[in-house]
Amino acid sequence: MNLARQNVETGATHLLFANFNQDNTSLAVGLKSGYKFFSLPSVDKLEQIYECTDTEDVCIVERLFSSSLVAIVSLKAPRKLKVCHFKKGTEICNYSYSNTILAVKLNRQRLIVCLEESLYIHNIRDMKVLHTIRETPPNPAGLCSLSINGDNCYLAYPGSATIGEVQVFDTVNLRAANMIPAHNSPLAALAFDASGTKLATASEKGTVIRVFSIPEGQKLFELRRGMKRCVTIFSLAFSMDGTFLSASSNTETVHIFKLETVKEKPAEEPTTWTGYFGKVIMASTSYLPSQVTEMFNQGRAFATVRLPFCGHRNICSLAVIQKIPRLLVAAADGYLYIYNLDPQEGGECTLMKQHK
Repeated sequence: MNLARQNVETGATHLLFANFNQDNTSLAVGLKSGYKFFSLPSVDKLEQIYECTDTEDVCIVERLFSSSLVAIVSLKAPRKLKVCHFKKGTEICNYSYSNTILAVKLNRQRLIVCLEESLYIHNIRDMKVLHTIRETPPNPAGLCSLSINGDNCYLAYPGSATIGEVQVFDTVNLRAANMIPAHNSPLAALAFDASGTKLATASEKGTVIRVFSIPEGQKLFELRRGMKRCVTIFSLAFSMDGTFLSASSNTETVHIFKLETVKEKPAEEPTTWTGYFGKVIMASTSYLPSQVTEMFNQGRAFATVRLPFCGHRNICSLAVIQKIPRLLVAAADGYLYIYNLDPQEGGECTLMKQHK
């Protein structure tokens, strides 16, 4: 969650960036004064594990899992990437690019640098540039997602600035894997699951979230966030086991979907009038236009969270803390909100703690 542009526009001065690491075990924040890492050993304790004040105006700070490797970008040098070993306090390398760095993504094999119209793929072991994807459609938000799985090491990014096409790139074999026509409107959010076999997408309309198989691009789920209004989706996040998907936006509600494949029951002849009527209804959907039948197939939220604010940029994460599933929301107001998620019943999640 990069807040640098928003804070320049609003005059805010403190928080510039926030993000969870790849396995949702720590939180990184970029500040005017430097950057910090926090761990969450328990709901009640937000433990600061590191603070750096050597680099000011940190607008991107990405940590590699729970290692000491960190990638940093400062507003004072927005085209320069620094890769450091934060526990030793040493700089491993730095790279300069032709334009402003909008996003950095890491996994154990690759480091991705996203500029507005290009993507650089580095080998994380020696930081050499392996491949450059040039002349991508304008991507001023730096929207992209990198799978954390070494066997399915895919990169997703917008394939168009006018419609919701997703380009999927294989960062190991360095070749295009697929193009997915995900939405009619431009993309607003992308997220891989931990296995790298599912990709969640949302468009600028924000009413429907889709989940596709990777690399095939087959639509697995269509999830409806709401019908009444278009919203801006800020964040999509899978649980580590891929069972749940959370979606946060500029509204006060975070939606959590349960990704269950319904097993088809063997066909039985209905014995009641209501059973017969239901069978007729289901059969009749085959004659309806595709957009109408999709309405029947759209999953609703399994659980929801009511945030104590509306409109603040935020990023969400589904983590397990003290053996209980939790939804974590880091927001532009400087707070981390922790909610309980009931994995069986769903419903409205309970706020357990908020940390400043």
